[in-house]
Amino acid sequence: MKIAWGITGSGDKINETIEVMKALKRAHPELRVEVFLSKAGATVAKYYRVEKELHTSFDKVWNEVDANTPFLAARLQVGEFMFLLIAPATSNTVAKLAVGVSDTLLTNAALQALKGYVPVFVMPVDFREGETTTTLPSGKKLRLRVRKEDAENVAKLGSMEGIHTFEFPDMIPAIFEEHVKKGKREK
Repeated sequence: MKIAWGITGSGDKINETIEVMKALKRAHPELRVEVFLSKAGATVAKYYRVEKELHTSFDKVWNEVDANTPFLAARLQVGEFMFLLIAPATSNTVAKLAVGVSDTLLTNAALQALKGYVPVFVMPVDFREGETTTTLPSGKKLRLRVRKEDAENVAKLGSMEGIHTFEFPDMIPAIFEEHVKKGKREK
């Protein structure tokens, strides 16, 4: 069992997501998780000081070179991974996916995965309009506004066939368990 996990350039919920993914691996020793960092995701991983943790906790960590390097899209299409998880996802990534722009590693991989009937799960950091609070690497809290347009892109993305949006990192284990059950039913 393998999951492709994409991380974009958002620090919001990054630490919580890493902890959930580590717990998922501990609960399922047979699970392999390959991490795919967008260019901005690699910057955020350094800024939040989680780069080493990603390398030591997961099976492989890849850095985006361009929209097709590493060649994640093909690996998804041939069924190497159960699904693509993008968490956290920036408003930029969500907006691109919502309108079909595939000019980054993760947007290209997501849209190509859909062509191969591979499910895509996205955790947008701007899930609903209003205010949110994030934690900076220093531990300081930062209050941010989620714009109506960003929340509308999340809704549009969630209505697309094959793409499933969710709000919190602690929802990831249920997504995984459902796919394990689904895989067993299909055998």
